[in-house]
Amino acid sequence: MKTRLLFIVTALLEVGIGLALLVLPALTVKILIGAHFETAADSIVGRVGGAALLTLGVACWLARNDEHGGAAKGLIASMLFYNVAAAAVLAYAGAGLRLFGIGLWPAVVLHLAMALWCLANVSAKSKSS
Repeated sequence: MKTRLLFIVTALLEVGIGLALLVLPALTVKILIGAHFETAADSIVGRVGGAALLTLGVACWLARNDEHGGAAKGLIASMLFYNVAAAAVLAYAGAGLRLFGIGLWPAVVLHLAMALWCLANVSAKSKSS
């Protein structure tokens, strides 16, 4: 199921968003959920989240040429969990907390699409094993 392409797309997305959160956390969060940072702690938490996304992106980039390696299946399963969790948290932010930024619902849809892509790759790897 084109695991290499999944790794490349994930790497580009997560590195981009991770860098945005590291460098401009307040602006990134404003675009995503329409909220303002009110404390220095908000900025720190945003930057830690950015570092985590950057790490996921780097892991995917490094795995792009090792799609048949033993760690690839675990990385895809982790990305599946992350994408489902991110979609759920963001959907709750919009529907439950009534937060809204121009990027919120597109981000929910993107995470759901990435989760389905991960699921398809996990299923394909299970069948080939």
